[in-house]
Amino acid sequence: MSRIPSSFIDDVLNRLDIVDVVDHRVKLKRSGKNYMACCPFHQEKTPSFTVSPDKQFYYCFGCGASGNALGFIMEYDHQGFTDAVESAAKMLGLTVPYEDTHPSKAPKKESNLYTLLEQASQFYKQQLREHPDRKTALTYLQTRGLTPEICALFGIGYAAAGWDNLLKALGPTEQAQKQLLDAGLITENEDKTRKYDRFRQRIMFPILDVRGRTIGFGGRILGSDTTTAPDGSKIKAGGPKYLNSPETEVFHKGRELYGLYQARMSNRHLQRLLVVEGYMDVIALAQFDISYAVATLGTACGEDHLHLAFKYCSEIVFCFDGDNAGRTAARRALENTLPSMTDGRQVKFLFLPEGQDPDSLVRQIGKERFEQEIEQATPLEEYFFRTLAEGLNMHSMEGRARFSKLAAPQLHRLPTGVYRELMFQQLSRQTGLSLDVLQELIQAPADTQAAITPEARTQATSRFTTAEPAPRTEQRPTEIPPPPAAHSTARPGFQTIKITPARMAILLLLEHPELIKTLDGHWQAEPTAPDEQLLAQLINTITQHQLQSFHSIMGFWAGEFGVAAQKELTQMVSNQFLGAVKKLSPFDAEQELRDAFKKLSAQAHQRHLRTELAQLQAIPLDALDEGQKNRLRELLKMKLLNRQ
Repeated sequence: MSRIPSSFIDDVLNRLDIVDVVDHRVKLKRSGKNYMACCPFHQEKTPSFTVSPDKQFYYCFGCGASGNALGFIMEYDHQGFTDAVESAAKMLGLTVPYEDTHPSKAPKKESNLYTLLEQASQFYKQQLREHPDRKTALTYLQTRGLTPEICALFGIGYAAAGWDNLLKALGPTEQAQKQLLDAGLITENEDKTRKYDRFRQRIMFPILDVRGRTIGFGGRILGSDTTTAPDGSKIKAGGPKYLNSPETEVFHKGRELYGLYQARMSNRHLQRLLVVEGYMDVIALAQFDISYAVATLGTACGEDHLHLAFKYCSEIVFCFDGDNAGRTAARRALENTLPSMTDGRQVKFLFLPEGQDPDSLVRQIGKERFEQEIEQATPLEEYFFRTLAEGLNMHSMEGRARFSKLAAPQLHRLPTGVYRELMFQQLSRQTGLSLDVLQELIQAPADTQAAITPEARTQATSRFTTAEPAPRTEQRPTEIPPPPAAHSTARPGFQTIKITPARMAILLLLEHPELIKTLDGHWQAEPTAPDEQLLAQLINTITQHQLQSFHSIMGFWAGEFGVAAQKELTQMVSNQFLGAVKKLSPFDAEQELRDAFKKLSAQAHQRHLRTELAQLQAIPLDALDEGQKNRLRELLKMKLLNRQ
């Protein structure tokens, strides 16, 4: 029977933005950090339907409708789970990869890759600490001004000289070597007679996905040092200055941003992302407490990168060197950005002085001045019109005509909305053409590539200034009132739910699935109550499928157990009990989880004693042996003490 791999569902959920999904069907308005609307699932006059971009989750305070992006598609469009995944994949331009394998096989292979890549990351870090030749790597890092703390934050390691250091450590068997090949950690010669490490004599930068899993590596070569060939001879390390992992089942460089995980961990609510060109730029800026920088992985910033970035913030600032290569990269980024410019998003371009990069400039001028440069970066609209005007005489009719034919088709790529209308109005003001005429130009053929990367034009010598767009208004944030009592979940629109230890554990694992690793050895009893059975099911699901985010759990849950089962979880989260608890006192999620499982174990022990007592009481007294009578007395005494 065909099924959709859970890895694909996870990828869809990571790339899908619930705000886009809902807003396409129900017009949303900003309300603080969330969005609100009148609920599409019941009649109401006052908006009670809220969408959280942070949690990628929706909830109606009136009727209790709740879920993630896939859940909304299912409920609003009246689709089954498979059809909803098809719809979401179509929105993202993806094809659903149905498979006819046993459900556990595909995730297991992917899971093995994640595990192996994490082992490789630990190996490289160990080499930086312990390898006899580590001094070269340490000297390089010190020369670049990196502290041990920042190296630890980004997991920097060292691949020593030699052809098989990692191969020996992690590939003792043919099967292990096959996995190393699948993970892109080793490679083969052309006739496939010899395998060897892909990364040699390099500083190693682990690349993490948004869930914090190691999915690949970047390696920076250490000078022109030599390495040992298989025949024992010394040869130059050679190769490119920076080398990335190849494409694998878990690593797609066109979809990942280096440093995004660290940026999210350092900033609870990201306001902006600064897109720079290299690993060292990201790390150096983080060391100066500019912890919102990310980098593409040797590719131009494409629509997938932008979609990922805009899931976590509303402003992106591209930072480029001021040379020809930097300007070319900026024009390419501009072209790719246009389809992503929905209302409420902002993009700017920051060009650094000739010969400077973010790493060198932040060390020269410091954090405060660097952030001033970011604030004063050129808005997309200004850069767009200025770039298209390069080499054109805007005072002549011919120049304005050419300018119009270049700009109109590009602006047509903007999503429908206020921003698009303002851009067309600006074009109309600059050219003197009516909006109707510009609309006709959209249909005319145009060299769109030349519109953004004009090779024949010379660099403009004067700045082309656009009129200020109309200021955008934002709705006044509305506060959601806290629960009325410290340990109560009762509030208007909520069902009062008793917080049992099992429910507390469920809530904690939904919000902090990474705590699953702390559960070894806890709660071995057979679950009996419905809440305990749900908890056991949740633990098994998170562990088996390595789900490490709230929306990934929700997505898998709907597909595996149905929408009704998903709502059981979302109802708990929507009552926001944990939010109330956190406001009352210092909150340690791991300790709370540990306490919940202690209570569960105690409850299981009590159930066992009650069962044992009932079994002994069912036997006639004269049929009990002396040991059973003593045990019965013990249990009755314990029961009596528990009542006092």
